[in-house]
Amino acid sequence: MTHLNRRDLGLLVLRVGTGAVLAAHGTQKLFGWFGGGGIEGTTHAMEAMGFSPGRESAVAAGLGEAGGGALLALGLATPAAGAAAAGAMAGAVAVHAPAGFFAQGGGFEYPAFLGFTAASIGITGAGRYSLDHATGHVLDRPWVVATAFLGAALAAAAVVGRRAKEQASPDGDAPADGAPVEEG
Repeated sequence: MTHLNRRDLGLLVLRVGTGAVLAAHGTQKLFGWFGGGGIEGTTHAMEAMGFSPGRESAVAAGLGEAGGGALLALGLATPAAGAAAAGAMAGAVAVHAPAGFFAQGGGFEYPAFLGFTAASIGITGAGRYSLDHATGHVLDRPWVVATAFLGAALAAAAVVGRRAKEQASPDGDAPADGAPVEEG
C-alpha cells in the first residue's frame, strides 16, 4: 500500500468540497434543484440583473457552476473546470460588487472566494487522487491551463463588460446601480 500524500489528500478534500458547492448552485440554475429557480427562473433573474440575453446567460452560468463543479470534484479536466467555474463567479462578483465586500450585506465575498478557489485548483492541478492522474493528465497539460484561463477571462470580460455598458446607457433595462428593475 502506498503512503498517503497529505498534499494530494488536501487537494482532494478541497476539490470535492468546492466542486460540490459549485455543482449544487449550478443545478439550482439549470434544473431548479435545492430550491432554485430552474432555467426559466434563472433566465428572469439574469435579465433583471442586466445580463442579456437572459436565457443564454442562465445556461452559461449554470453550466459553468454545475459542470465546472462536477469536474473539479472528480478531478477531471481540472484546468478547464477551474476556469469555467471562475468565469461564472466573475459574473456573480459583478452583480454583488455594488453592495461592497462582505456577504452579510449582499457583497461579493462568497462568489469571489469560490472563484479564487476554483481558479487556484485549476492552476495547481487535481493531485494524485483524481481522474486527471488516472488518465495520465491528458486533459491537464500546460497548454490546456493557458487556453482555458485565457478563454474564460475573455468570455467573462465580454459578458461583464456588456452588462456594465448596458446598465450605463440611458435606455438600459436596469438601473446603473445594478438593482433589479421593479415591474409596475
